[in-house]
Amino acid sequence: MSGKPTAVKKKTLDDPLQFIKGVGPKRADLLKKINLETVSDIFFYLPFRYEDRTQVKKIIELVPGEMVSFFGKVIDAGTIRIGRRRKIFEALVQDDSGFVRVKWFQFNETYMKEKIKAGREVIFSGKPTQSKRGGGLEIIHPNTEIQSDESSESLEIGRIVPVYHSTEGLHLKSLRTIMKNVVDDYKNLVNEFLPEKIIKRYKLLTRSKALQRAHFPPNDASIKLLEKFQDPSQVRLIFEEFFLLQLSLALKKRRLEVEECGQPFKTRGEIIRKFLKLLKFDLTQAQKRVLGEIMNYLERNEPMNLLLQGDVGSGKTVVALIALLTGVDNNCQTALMAPTELLAEQHFLSIRPFCEALNITIALVTSSGTAKEKSLIRSCIANGTTQIIVGTHALIQKKIEFSKLGLIVVDEQHRFGVLQRDALSKKGLTPHVLIMTATPIPRSLALTLYGDMNVSFLDEFPPGRIPIKTKLFYEDARNSAYTLLEKEIKEGRQAYVVCPLIEESESIDLKAAIDVSEELKNRRLPNFKIQLIHGKLKKEERQKIMAEFKNGSIDVLVATTVIEVGIDVSNATVMLIEHAERFGLAQLHQLRGRVGRGKYASKCLLISSHALTDDGKARLNAIVKSRDGFSIAEEDLRIRGPGDFTGTRQSGIPLLRAGNLLRDIKLLELSRREAFDLIEKDPQLEAPEHIKLKDTLHYTFGNQANLMKVI
Repeated sequence: MSGKPTAVKKKTLDDPLQFIKGVGPKRADLLKKINLETVSDIFFYLPFRYEDRTQVKKIIELVPGEMVSFFGKVIDAGTIRIGRRRKIFEALVQDDSGFVRVKWFQFNETYMKEKIKAGREVIFSGKPTQSKRGGGLEIIHPNTEIQSDESSESLEIGRIVPVYHSTEGLHLKSLRTIMKNVVDDYKNLVNEFLPEKIIKRYKLLTRSKALQRAHFPPNDASIKLLEKFQDPSQVRLIFEEFFLLQLSLALKKRRLEVEECGQPFKTRGEIIRKFLKLLKFDLTQAQKRVLGEIMNYLERNEPMNLLLQGDVGSGKTVVALIALLTGVDNNCQTALMAPTELLAEQHFLSIRPFCEALNITIALVTSSGTAKEKSLIRSCIANGTTQIIVGTHALIQKKIEFSKLGLIVVDEQHRFGVLQRDALSKKGLTPHVLIMTATPIPRSLALTLYGDMNVSFLDEFPPGRIPIKTKLFYEDARNSAYTLLEKEIKEGRQAYVVCPLIEESESIDLKAAIDVSEELKNRRLPNFKIQLIHGKLKKEERQKIMAEFKNGSIDVLVATTVIEVGIDVSNATVMLIEHAERFGLAQLHQLRGRVGRGKYASKCLLISSHALTDDGKARLNAIVKSRDGFSIAEEDLRIRGPGDFTGTRQSGIPLLRAGNLLRDIKLLELSRREAFDLIEKDPQLEAPEHIKLKDTLHYTFGNQANLMKVI
């Protein structure tokens, strides 16, 4: 039979894992559970720690708690029953120096009897512990390797062994074998993309060598450096990951500055002068400084793209309003987008009196209201009659069309994803953008999430602010916390009580806001006015409740986290938070900032369950000890990670596979400097030495249009 020879399929890093040696359909399904589907995926699935199994010792040299490997002969082995249902597999192992027992509590009996049997020589690796029943040392669930195994290279014993996050049904030993097959078969397909100058400048490993070494370090590698993620292989991979991210941000920033033309504003106009006369207080020096920075950006031809960070209570709202009014002064519409209806309503109600005094039209856009009301508001926005628009994400609906949107303020940005922010920007012709957050963002996170933006800080509080005292009470001291709250109310002050849920959950045993409200009304505080507020109430009802709380006719406002941001009642001096352990640190800091707005000393009372992890205790102690939002944010980022810190996985931060935003801050800053310098010199990555870099950038971020689409 004649015919053309069958073409051999060329290997690529996009090859599916199913067809890799040692995988197959079943293991491919298991790997898919941890998002590993292609060769590239598994190549960059890096170990999170390493075990030093290079030390091969005699049994007599074994030390409790020290990872070690040793050779031994199995003297006796078998299954031992403990009670009716429980059984263990135990073996007595000997070398020329002594004996040690090894045990397995989870095992396949048939497999173990065949593998670990009398007379067999085995290499064991594990951490010895002192036997609870006496009789010397024992090792629980050691790694084993039969000495007669015909393998060219041990992956488990006598070397530094990588440890990966795995999934149920996929043993680490199997994952290491798969990883070794991938590395051996595909290492030559790993292309270098970093410019040679950068590689030489920082003495970086090539990409291929770095990946090989990261998965299977040589025995002379420093285990200490590996544990600190400072091995040359890790440094290279962390640097390149940050470099690509920062490069994309540099490109985006340059596009905004060079390619997009905004409308320069005339600043400090008549409306602003009138507004400043309406204020009953003087601006702080920090507010004046930040406003100067904002005005300088607004006067430029390119659109402003500014992140304003300020701790809770630092006066961002006034700054935002002046920016909005500046837009109106330039015959433009301006918009303020808030993450919740309650916050949008609060902004609207606080801004409206100034607008009325200045003869400026303002509208509130949320999902609430009748069809007729919504239609009228949309019409006024579209024809330009409405000058300032306050709203939730409803502002980005297709039905909302602006006449001339010149400036956007996004409040509490950590509640929005990049897609939502960008969607509002597209409603205007390259409008100026001011993003505000009262959740202080650690520098490392700011360099990634907002690395394409300029940053200003409000780092001064209005004069007369008294620091808030924070106290932690455990469940059995709840009465003491409520006694302090009652004392404040009797002195004429007001209080918040915050609960994580609106009503009882069968799956999570938490105090519900509804139940707490009823308990306060009927038992704890029957002589005071108690009111419940939450996000499911109608807009009119929420506004009525807040108006009553502000005028002092409500003593205690029981709430869910809808009051986390935006509510300012100077007579409220107590914030009591039920189940504080269920909140993030940044969220607790935000909640605490709702009090301490007036001339009276304020308290934040945290009630927590005793059943806390060490991390849980550390978190609550951090909020008790510190009033600095940035140090609290650092701790929150350390514990929860960047995605959870920002409150949404669509925050725009790609999944970091090698780098850690806190641990690797120096490499992050270094890579940022190199990336921005490179784009300054080669804005389109057109130089021959940057072609592979450009291709890699597209490959890396091609499916993450929410982050950037810049070249």
